[in-house]
Amino acid sequence: MSIFTHTADGSVLLVGAGPGDLGLLTVKGLRALESAEVIVADRLGARSVIDQLEAERGRPLDAEIIDVGKLPGHHPVPQQRINEILVEQAKAGRRVVRLKGGDPFVFGRGGEEVAHCHAAGVDVQVVPGVTSANSVPAVAGIPLTHRGLATTYTVITGHDQLTELGGGRDHTVVVLMGIGTLAHSAMILARGARRGDCPVAIIEDGYGPDQRVTIGTLETIAFQAARRQVRSPAVVVVGEVVTLSPYANGVFETQQIPETAPATTSPVLTRNP
Repeated sequence: MSIFTHTADGSVLLVGAGPGDLGLLTVKGLRALESAEVIVADRLGARSVIDQLEAERGRPLDAEIIDVGKLPGHHPVPQQRINEILVEQAKAGRRVVRLKGGDPFVFGRGGEEVAHCHAAGVDVQVVPGVTSANSVPAVAGIPLTHRGLATTYTVITGHDQLTELGGGRDHTVVVLMGIGTLAHSAMILARGARRGDCPVAIIEDGYGPDQRVTIGTLETIAFQAARRQVRSPAVVVVGEVVTLSPYANGVFETQQIPETAPATTSPVLTRNP
């Protein structure tokens, strides 16, 4: 049974692909992909899920796949055009999946796409996904809240430069799309109660083949990231909960993390699953 709305025109489902692991796609999202006639796919997360699903099935999906993936600083298909594609395909009477990395409503511009479909009279529904803000720290063993260490967390985008964010180490901060502005964000977050020795983790390519974890502090993390050539996609986690990660085991108890530590002594941990 199709989960798409039966109307004279087609309809659109905004589906969250999660962090790119097929096992973390929701059942409803899976059914949507299997029923779709058109899949309008992002790059991060979405393309990986499609590839894994096709490999598992042993054949391509039946749907036409329209690639609208974006690279940092390079958007070959502008957002307005993506909005138009959704409406055009639905108006042609097709079942359309807009497959977005993570969750459509967490820095995914899903609200804009829903509004555009509504304005055009196109039926649209949202199938939530697992946001990388939650799932990627988990793969590094970092809980965003933990009894006695953190009672709240905030998710921010590093796409725009951070100006201010209060709280102490018990207020976990998760930064998405934050590698390009990492040095600035670390400087701002080091002010106030967090201080420069606040633990930080960067998880690159979470759930991907190049997954890597870097542990440092607000004072050192920009230097470490530059030295190791840290690249997007990556999630940055700031707060005392970072000390719970197995990749931070013993680091903060037994040694200081110097701001300009040489590569042979800096406590930077790596995992390539």
